[in-house]
Amino acid sequence: MDKLVAIVGPTAVGKTSIALELAPRFKAEIISCDSMQIYRGMDIGTAKAGVGVRQAVVHHLIDVVDPDEDFSVAQFQKQAQAIIKKLNQQQRLPLLVGGTGLYYQSLVDDYTFYPMESRQEIRQQWQAVIEDRGLDYAYSYLQSIDPQYAALISAHDKKRIVRALEVYQLTGQAFSTLQNKSRQAYDLTALGLYLEREELYRRINLRVDGMLAHGLVDEVKELKEKGYGLQHNSMQALGYKQVLYYLDGFLTKEEMVNEIKKETRRYAKRQYTWFKKDKRIQWINISDYSDRSSLLEKISSHVEGRLSAV
Repeated sequence: MDKLVAIVGPTAVGKTSIALELAPRFKAEIISCDSMQIYRGMDIGTAKAGVGVRQAVVHHLIDVVDPDEDFSVAQFQKQAQAIIKKLNQQQRLPLLVGGTGLYYQSLVDDYTFYPMESRQEIRQQWQAVIEDRGLDYAYSYLQSIDPQYAALISAHDKKRIVRALEVYQLTGQAFSTLQNKSRQAYDLTALGLYLEREELYRRINLRVDGMLAHGLVDEVKELKEKGYGLQHNSMQALGYKQVLYYLDGFLTKEEMVNEIKKETRRYAKRQYTWFKKDKRIQWINISDYSDRSSLLEKISSHVEGRLSAV
């Protein structure tokens, strides 16, 4: 069975930096498990590792498509599976890193997705409902008919919300029930990083401030000038949506900053809630370690123990 190590957890907890230090110890290559890092040109707001860093440690599934292209979880799964198999054959360790629960679950539980033709008229009906009553209404309805799938996706992920509602209307079944799972897909070592809420929220606020200081508004402005907007799923990402509202005059700068921080905190809470359901994940509270080296030693020893036990 192919080996796979995963580092998951809420946004801003420090998954990427830990993975970058861990990778050389295990001859590992990083597979991004982030549904927004797949988009080219969206670097600051998605907290991608820099180009130089990615040259030092090989990264996969970053900058896969342009912001106006669709990229499904099934596509992610297929590409990630091929990468994992290839790395195992090369005696390299695949290190899955990120916080997109749906991507993680589709891979480690080997979801079987059933293709289904879409019905344009149904999608248009839901688009009209959303325009009239708001995306929150559609998401709340999805929560009532398919809470399992709703917990996996963002409340702002219009494309997946509409798709799940469309499937329910076509079949009478929840989208989540049409996905077969197998928990024996990989020899999995899964680590979850977390912080107590107050410290995590402090880090989130610092991260948002840092992104803005490093040019997030200019990044979004450049994307907007290229024709990318809220009609594209990519631009519904945290930070990008709020900056677009700011650029269009719907939010003041202060309101924009506050909205990004608030929505990021909400997203972090949803991430943690979802990952906690997976009992295979070994959780590590970063605050329990007084320095970086002891934290890395703890993580390394856990991974080494799991890998050598096989």
